[in-house]
Amino acid sequence: MYILGIDPGSRTTGWAVIEVEGRKFKYIDSGVLKFDKIPEFLDRLATISMSIKDIVSLHKPDEISIESLIYVKSVPALSKLAQARGALIAGLSEKYQGKITEYSPNLIKSTVTGHGHATKEGVDKALSMIFGKITFKSHDESDALAIALCHALNRGQRAKIKGKSTRTKARTLKEVFSK
Repeated sequence: MYILGIDPGSRTTGWAVIEVEGRKFKYIDSGVLKFDKIPEFLDRLATISMSIKDIVSLHKPDEISIESLIYVKSVPALSKLAQARGALIAGLSEKYQGKITEYSPNLIKSTVTGHGHATKEGVDKALSMIFGKITFKSHDESDALAIALCHALNRGQRAKIKGKSTRTKARTLKEVFSK
């Protein structure tokens, strides 16, 4: 199974693809999509949607995971991030309806490192222990890899209750491999 992890942004979006086979995780590819050369924000949205479609066409993931909205102090920044996420999700929804899952930043960090308030460096260290040394262009790219790994470890934890999707407590790497 191939999982695409996405760290959304209105100026840069990180993405990473991993392969999951049983309890084995293999890094496939990752990168950063940059939109900051398009001066008008509204013009970026179409490019964001088309760019993610190109990544999906290239790697053909089975499932997609994306970071949920985070709290930012600036309402305009939050609005732009929400619109960028919407453009990404709209670009994916036609083919991947029901196969897109979002995770909070704290759940991602907790799953990957065991600590929900881990630093970027802590996340990078945990990823290098799992996937080996990878040189990332930015934290957006390593965050996307963490998002994909979080999904790989938590995808079986969803339970459907009265038509709503709920989540149990995040599973850490230690819990997965102690079975």
